[in-house]
Amino acid sequence: MTIYAAITGCGMYVPERVLTNADLERMVDTSDEWIRVRTGIVERRVAGPSEHTSVIATRAAERALAAAGVSRSAVDLVVLATCTPDRPFPASACTVQAKLGLSNAAAFDLGAACSGFVYGLSVATSMIRGGLHRTVLLIGADVFTHLINWHDRNTCVLFGDGAGAVVLQATEQPLGLLSARLGSWGDGEHLMAAEAGGTRMPATAETIMQGKQYVYMNGREIFKHAVRQMGDSAQQALADVRLSTDEVKLVIPHQANLRIIEATAKRLEVPMDRVFVNVDRYGNTSAGTIPIALCEAVDQGRLDPGDIVLLTAFGGGLTWGSAVVRWGSDL
Repeated sequence: MTIYAAITGCGMYVPERVLTNADLERMVDTSDEWIRVRTGIVERRVAGPSEHTSVIATRAAERALAAAGVSRSAVDLVVLATCTPDRPFPASACTVQAKLGLSNAAAFDLGAACSGFVYGLSVATSMIRGGLHRTVLLIGADVFTHLINWHDRNTCVLFGDGAGAVVLQATEQPLGLLSARLGSWGDGEHLMAAEAGGTRMPATAETIMQGKQYVYMNGREIFKHAVRQMGDSAQQALADVRLSTDEVKLVIPHQANLRIIEATAKRLEVPMDRVFVNVDRYGNTSAGTIPIALCEAVDQGRLDPGDIVLLTAFGGGLTWGSAVVRWGSDL
């Protein structure tokens, strides 16, 4: 008997505070037109002082559990994909587990930057298919604006905060993740990073004065790698289950930049009306982008039971991954 891991519920949360391009015009040398043309972003959400990563993750998770109709006692694993945990340790997933009262659940964080949700989907599905767990809460959440230098227009215009979550449950029906292709290229770690705060460069007064705690990125190089690796991994994941892009109902890419999304769609030969886009409203929420987009796609009625969904992401590390999912639950 083959066991699958159906997605039985999803939920999302974004902070109330909206930061528009017009707001950024008053903060840094930029303009609404400059941001729109280069990124497609119009506004993004910014977490408040008490909205830590565990807080927004918990709020998204509560909605996913409610949508799935799953009792909290049934959840036996929490996986939180994030690169902005509340603290270096313990894992923020443990904080979420406590906030939700998931007394029967193990918990851990997964760090793959913006590819985190796709990585997490592969890990959580493997746990279920291997018989170790039956009900997994998978969350992608980041408060990325805490890593932003608001005087650096190359990065401050790109990122926002948000969280999305899904519930995965064991089933005998061929649902959920059908195939995944993950990859990394550590030689490219210098293309996007936050230098200070870890064991390589502990945070000191000097590193803080130098702004080493803030994210930096080589946007031009990231663009080239993202389009190539998202496109290639998506094609490989589809080939693994003998599907073509014509059979994909909806592509949900990582929402980093509209030009990356459009270039990836072109590489896959998928028209933009079958590609979900919300980067204009939220910016890049890192590991939160794909589950947030998935939730909105469901709310908008763009997915029906049995539909094939293609998820594809790229992030710092460098990391990337694509996943082929059959939507629906029949438990």
